[in-house]
Amino acid sequence: MTGSILSSLSVYTPAEMGLIDHQASALVPVETLMDAAGRAVARAVRRYFKPCRVLVVCGPGNNGGDGFVAARYLMDAGWPVSVAEMVAPSPDSPAGKAAALFRGPRVPFTVEEAKRADLVIDAVFGAGLSRDVTGLPAEILAAARQVIAVDIPSGIDGETGQVRGSAPHAAMTVTFVRFKPGHLLYPARGYMGRLVLADIGMPDAVLEEVPARTWQNEPGLWRLPVPGPESHKYTRGVVSICAGESMPGAARLCVGGARAAGAGLVRVAAGEAAPAYRLGAPGLVVDDAPLPELLGDNRRAVWVCGPGLTESEVAATLPALVTAKKTILADAGALSAYAGKPEQLRGVSVMTPHSGEFTKLFGPPGNNPPQAVRDAARFMESVVVLKGASTLIAAPDGRLAINNHASPGLGTAGSGDTLSGVIAALLAAGMSAWEAACAGVWLHGEAGIRAGSWPIAEDLDLYLGAAREKATQMQSECKRYAKGILPGATL
Repeated sequence: MTGSILSSLSVYTPAEMGLIDHQASALVPVETLMDAAGRAVARAVRRYFKPCRVLVVCGPGNNGGDGFVAARYLMDAGWPVSVAEMVAPSPDSPAGKAAALFRGPRVPFTVEEAKRADLVIDAVFGAGLSRDVTGLPAEILAAARQVIAVDIPSGIDGETGQVRGSAPHAAMTVTFVRFKPGHLLYPARGYMGRLVLADIGMPDAVLEEVPARTWQNEPGLWRLPVPGPESHKYTRGVVSICAGESMPGAARLCVGGARAAGAGLVRVAAGEAAPAYRLGAPGLVVDDAPLPELLGDNRRAVWVCGPGLTESEVAATLPALVTAKKTILADAGALSAYAGKPEQLRGVSVMTPHSGEFTKLFGPPGNNPPQAVRDAARFMESVVVLKGASTLIAAPDGRLAINNHASPGLGTAGSGDTLSGVIAALLAAGMSAWEAACAGVWLHGEAGIRAGSWPIAEDLDLYLGAAREKATQMQSECKRYAKGILPGATL
């Protein structure tokens, strides 16, 4: 992908955004960016809400300065606006200068004033929150009928997406330049309401000076391989799946995901269980030869190990795959087999644990899941996909993608087996491990969305072709991801 597209999908932590703001001040006055931010908040409020009585609650920092600017623009537009200051900003600071320009009414910073307003604009704390929000600020925001958050709802940690103390459930959150992890990660994502990303004129040169380590997982972050006129099953890639005796359904779901995601050939290594896999499965290629013999075929570079396997079956297959230096995706039984012993999974290229499997391998993600997944990927020297409401895809070098493109309907047994097949198909097609994992998670999510509210895992592969078509279409249109304004996030 081009640098501009990657930049538009980049996500910055509060610390990284603070560095961007600091470097930008050498090119653009802070007051100019603050004015643009406050004006963007006022513009969003005017677009999505009817004129009503507004209270802007302001903290002493730049977030509060944005609030004063928003109050001024709303008052100029004829809205009844008042401001309540938690603490007055320093007169010489950018926030203090913004406060001096607001000529409207000032009211006490009290719960009673919040109850009188129809709409409360929360400009108390920004994304760089360093303590829990309790006491009067929390009580005021809890008393509001509707909250519009400036940057992020007060009480949300912008780096981790965790709630610190308490936070209001905003009707809308207006942030600037780029999203922060806290905007996208659950549980915080559930507090954002309508999420609006506004361009405030941040110079591109400044963004280029601060390399991103986190991105939104969308087409544009990766590009799907497209078969050409001379492509054949081996150029499209071969996926091999280790199959067990007791849970054949998991391997079959993995097969369906790989085939529907575009693999040229999918083969099931079933050994003595081969007759059970062949029964009632026309078109399914099932091998009964010993695993060492199958590993000698150099065309079979990508293997899935884990879905439907017992601990003893994993022990009989995974070490052999690692020794043969195959590209391995480990899931399900392969992860459970080495609970508490993750070092024995070294040599796999991608692993796809859900939160329970991750905890058994590495310990609980705690209050900072992005860092926990990065640490696991670095320790394993492999890509780690932590599946969940916000699926996190981490590479050993620290790259992280956040995926919210999915449906709650994917929370059903077997869904992860399909995902393993999808990622394996992309690995076999030649994508790098991190990009294959990112693309596979997105395609799987799109299939889940198309499958409706209550899909069964057996149906997900029916929607993967359409998911690929949508991803390809979005890739061709990704030039519109300009200036950080993404589809659905424009003012």
